[in-house]
Amino acid sequence: MKASLAEMLWISVRPKHWIKNTLLFAALVFARELGDMTLLARAVAAFVVFCMLASASYLINDVLDRQGDRIHPMKGSRPVADGRLGAGTALAVAVLLAVAGLWAASTLGRAFAMVAAVFVVTHLLYSAFLQHVVIVDVFALAANYVLRVAAGAVVVNVPMSPWLVICTLLLSLFLGLSARSLDFKLLGEHAGAHRRSLAQYNPYLLDQMIAVITSAILITYTLYTIAPETAAKFETDKLVLTVPFVLYGIFRYLYLLHRGDQRLSIERALVADRPMLVNAALYTLTIVLIVYV
Repeated sequence: MKASLAEMLWISVRPKHWIKNTLLFAALVFARELGDMTLLARAVAAFVVFCMLASASYLINDVLDRQGDRIHPMKGSRPVADGRLGAGTALAVAVLLAVAGLWAASTLGRAFAMVAAVFVVTHLLYSAFLQHVVIVDVFALAANYVLRVAAGAVVVNVPMSPWLVICTLLLSLFLGLSARSLDFKLLGEHAGAHRRSLAQYNPYLLDQMIAVITSAILITYTLYTIAPETAAKFETDKLVLTVPFVLYGIFRYLYLLHRGDQRLSIERALVADRPMLVNAALYTLTIVLIVYV
């Protein structure tokens, strides 16, 4: 049975990837303002806005990368890559989503609108050429995660902790490098034909970079949990109890990566992998209990 246009668009806007936008709630949670219904409503509205903007960027990326995606075992089945969704239609919907999203962002405040605009521009620059520049490509991806955190902070007007920014940056670099490593496992010698920057990486280099970032994440997060200012802010020194969940999450993701799971991504790992899902739920519950109870 042939899929409808609406179904092809729904697949192309990648609703499973919207889980990344939950980073907009991070500043609200760690500012201990989650119980403020007004701020929570603004954060939810910001989440919806970023879902629209991210989906617009995904559509544009699919159009620009459709040639390279066709040789990828997973991305080759995307509607734009396999021809089920026309490039013109995808771009038209992308423009509509971007315009609507930026207009909605403007109703939530000037600062939030500026961060949203930078998010869109960064995505466009990545899709156009930054994804083809070795090392810069993963930093461009990481920037979009940090911008989500920044947007969540400005929309509810709470301070953005430097620790939160650094931890987000390191974690997003870890995910970006892991994605490059997975591309090598799936494509082998054809990796450069999928994305030019992959021709300048190699599996050994990526493993070394991932090892460095993994260590940096664990050290930085542990230092954050035991820092005097953290204990003073939350009136407890128990946040260190969340470190094992972070450690397990990273190890579990690396396990899935080296097992060669072709469908691996952070959004799929958090939704489809039961151990990761349980670990994320326990981490969230522990944070809520420590910070709020």
